[in-house]
Amino acid sequence: MQITEENGPTGGRYIARLEGTEAEMTFSRASPTLVIIDHTGVPDALRGKGVGQALALHAVEAARAGGWKIIPLCPFFKAQAQRNPDWRDVIS
Repeated sequence: MQITEENGPTGGRYIARLEGTEAEMTFSRASPTLVIIDHTGVPDALRGKGVGQALALHAVEAARAGGWKIIPLCPFFKAQAQRNPDWRDVIS
């Protein structure tokens, strides 16, 4: 699975491509050190393949590398954060 990133002036998205299908996790920047994860979209064709989890982990790794915190507004990401206590260092 390949995960890429698209950035704009106020936010962006992480895109996972698998089997010719695309899933996404969108975010907005509240400040240079704070990102809001607001949506995860995984098409039915990719459900159950770990794509959403891979996107969430990618967001956590990007936050660690960039030195920012994440506000999890997306219900999926919020649930993943609760299941992964080792992510607490980047969850605001």
